[in-house]
Amino acid sequence: MKNVVSLVSSGAVALLLTAAAAVLPAKAEIPAGPLVSTEWLDKNIDNPNLRLVEVSVEPGLFERGHVPGAQNIVWHTDLVDTVRRDIATQEQFQELVRKLGIDDDKTVILYGDNNNWFAAWGAWVFNTYGIDVKLLDGGRKKWEAEKRPLSTRATSVAASTIELPEANPKLRARLSDVLEVVDGKDDAVLVDIRSADEYSGKLFSAPGSAELAVRAGHVPGAINVTWSKAVAEDGSFKSPEDLKKLYSDAGIDGSKPIIVYCRIGERSSHTWFLLSKILGYDVRNYDGSWTEYGNTVGLPVVNQAGTVWGVK
Repeated sequence: MKNVVSLVSSGAVALLLTAAAAVLPAKAEIPAGPLVSTEWLDKNIDNPNLRLVEVSVEPGLFERGHVPGAQNIVWHTDLVDTVRRDIATQEQFQELVRKLGIDDDKTVILYGDNNNWFAAWGAWVFNTYGIDVKLLDGGRKKWEAEKRPLSTRATSVAASTIELPEANPKLRARLSDVLEVVDGKDDAVLVDIRSADEYSGKLFSAPGSAELAVRAGHVPGAINVTWSKAVAEDGSFKSPEDLKKLYSDAGIDGSKPIIVYCRIGERSSHTWFLLSKILGYDVRNYDGSWTEYGNTVGLPVVNQAGTVWGVK
């Protein structure tokens, strides 16, 4: 009799577990590719294998409300060396990543304000140190527009012991690399992703920008494809087909290596991400960008607008 009761009990438990499994929503697999949608993240936000990280430029934005479970990175202190102009060292970045609880088993999703400019900058730095991350397509702009949840609660995670490699030089262009292209010694394509007015020299920098150059214009031979042409109204990236056409129409088809630049490297990181991660092209980010090139004595400059620094 006891064996019969045991069998009945076991069968009942099995039926209950099966019924519960049918009722409870299964966690979706992590999407392939470099992007996750706001809809997918909203449904899978409690996945313990996710590490959500906000990288915004506006001070206090994260504290006023962020995607639930997200942790914060301050781009101008966490991602850079605060003394010399450079990205964070391997030691500095490894300490940050460990505090964020990131290891080889976690999927890292970055997002931020300003159409994910600085989130893309973060993605570039993460990739430079060997951590492949995803972007939340549309960033804060799309998440908030869809009235998805925000939280002010701090997220606590266990620190990791991840070991990072040295920075990968293949993702970064230096001034010397750009000059190799200018001098015809390298057939890479230079892409200036700033506004048409910055490219032509009409503006020395984007309105409200603190980092300036004393010369306006662009690097000789650079092709201008403004970053904003690659995004939809809601801040998300356009389709891969539309992106491929946008750049091929400008003479950029991935057949040659590409170097992207802007003013300080953040907007060009956005273009680096789409060209390398979405389209699969060979791309380096010149993070020195126009503030380095336009302030360096003796370099050739194309200034179609004829503006002169210091003259109003």
